[in-house]
Amino acid sequence: MIRVGIIGATGYAGAEIVRLLSVRDDVKIVWYGSKSYVDQKFADIYLNFVKIVDDVCMDDNMEELASQVDVIFTATPQGYLASLLNEGILSKAKVIDLSADFRLKDVATYEKWYGITHKAPSFIEEAVYGLCEINREKIKKARLVANPGCYTTCSILTAYPLVKEGLIDPDTLIVDAKSGVSGAGRGAKTQNLYCEVNESMKPYGVTTHRHTPEIEEQLGYAAGREIMINFTPHLAPMNRGILATEYATLMRKEDGSLPTYEEVRAAYEKYYANEKFIRILPKDIFPETRWVEGSNYTDLGFKIDERTGRIVMMGALDNLVKGAAGQAIQNMNLIMGCPEDAGLSIAPVFP
Repeated sequence: MIRVGIIGATGYAGAEIVRLLSVRDDVKIVWYGSKSYVDQKFADIYLNFVKIVDDVCMDDNMEELASQVDVIFTATPQGYLASLLNEGILSKAKVIDLSADFRLKDVATYEKWYGITHKAPSFIEEAVYGLCEINREKIKKARLVANPGCYTTCSILTAYPLVKEGLIDPDTLIVDAKSGVSGAGRGAKTQNLYCEVNESMKPYGVTTHRHTPEIEEQLGYAAGREIMINFTPHLAPMNRGILATEYATLMRKEDGSLPTYEEVRAAYEKYYANEKFIRILPKDIFPETRWVEGSNYTDLGFKIDERTGRIVMMGALDNLVKGAAGQAIQNMNLIMGCPEDAGLSIAPVFP
């Protein structure tokens, strides 16, 4: 039995971890951490868990939690885990962090984009970036996993094979992404009220969104050098889901011709053919958020534009599952020696 604790259990990502783990016979959640709801029943906060979860919420005492569990999920704001993490905690429990505290390897980059001082830089080098399809073997041996962001998971998976194989010029990459409102968290914010979001679409974080350096760093590893991209997120009037549409210039062959559809698809197949949670769609069938909702799947598609010499790549995932909780559990499965898809083989919900 794997004993689990969740700090931030009453946020959207934390509650999604609860939902996905509640059907597991090999996992027991023993700590529902929530600073805002200490001593309140979890099912009183989320009524979908009535008769499923009887536990009350506890505090965020990481030291005590580490002595009681095998795995800690921290679904908390940036800076939280870094302010508390120490060797004593990591010597007792594996930690999977859903914030950005350990995603970026350069402290200065983190502090610049997030506007806070990093409180635990000594653990950055050890942390493994938890994108399972790319870092699987490293994750299996990790004590500390930096669970990727939702936008970044979609953006990286969509372009990774073509960057890795040198089929596109990564410095020409433009990522245009849309997210459901749950991506902004459960906290009350005027800009996320129904009347502010419904019947509207808006860009935000233009040229300044904090997921930009994360995408650049990971795709830079694939390219073998530093790269620079344009990333623009948009808020869409839907509960959950991310759709990333990405544009890049194709690298021409020696004879001046463009890569063919078959050659591009072969690159995707090379890296993802055996990946359960990545679905490469048939030609001229493109990803939609409704076909991945509630699941751990990522759908990918692409179209070559011979007129401009560019390619349009598309990816869709559920920001709360593959973009957060599902991926975190996928990481836990790898760390704990479980089948990687344990508890995650659920079909998307439709309608």
